[in-house]
Amino acid sequence: MKIHMKCNEATHVCDKAQYKEAGFWERLSMKIHHIYCRICRQHAIRNTKLTHLFQRANLKTLTASEKEAIKQRLGQDLDRQ
Repeated sequence: MKIHMKCNEATHVCDKAQYKEAGFWERLSMKIHHIYCRICRQHAIRNTKLTHLFQRANLKTLTASEKEAIKQRLGQDLDRQ
């Protein structure tokens, strides 16, 4: 287990933790890093707020078939030019 973590690693683990992709030891090392690094601690707070805002926004995305249709139309338009 690696206790000391650099800021760029802590930021990466913070992002992974937001999506439940970080392991226990990664999260523990990140929390220890946040104890002594105010900047990374603030990043984690802002990152959490941003995630909650996106969840509350109830955003809709295109389906795979809609994306494919757009891709085909763009290809056809480019071929005509």
